[in-house]
Amino acid sequence: MPARTLMDFHVDKLSSAHVYVRMNLGQTWDNLPEELLTDCAQLVKANSIEGNKKNNIVVIYTPWENLLKTGDMATGQVSFINPHMVRRIHVEKRVNDIVNRLNKTKLEKYPDLVAEKIKHEKEIRRQKRNEAEKKRKEEMRVAEERQKLKEEHGYDKIFNQAKNSKEVDDVFADDNDDDTVPNAHANDFDDFF
Repeated sequence: MPARTLMDFHVDKLSSAHVYVRMNLGQTWDNLPEELLTDCAQLVKANSIEGNKKNNIVVIYTPWENLLKTGDMATGQVSFINPHMVRRIHVEKRVNDIVNRLNKTKLEKYPDLVAEKIKHEKEIRRQKRNEAEKKRKEEMRVAEERQKLKEEHGYDKIFNQAKNSKEVDDVFADDNDDDTVPNAHANDFDDFF
């Protein structure tokens, strides 16, 4: 199970806030809703000193893993590991309705990101263990089913039955030996020859 990816949004070539969006499990950055992209673009534009005053700006977004930060870069400046993994959104102008709606729902938190990451990784490991256990049980069920079919349709059963019937024949053969008549009069035929 893949980890949930963070997407970084910020105004291109201008100082701005960075907005991070944590995608849901199974969601890719190719299928992010258009409304979410617009909200994030408006939010970073509104929180950029220069970008807020300008029209026709470009907001870029990329997975967090694609961000490159070296020691010689200025505060807030980032580059990209793979420039082909950067997408752009054109923002014509600030839409106050969107910015006001987002500001009304603003909630500032100071989470312990390390603890959240550890908790998330534990949950992923637990899910992987559960999936592996399910897979192991299914494989055991299939193996038992195959063994049962093999026993029902295999030649081993026939050979065992044949062996058992031969043993039974041997037992009856021993019983038949007791039923034979002894040769008490075998000497009587000697006189004729």
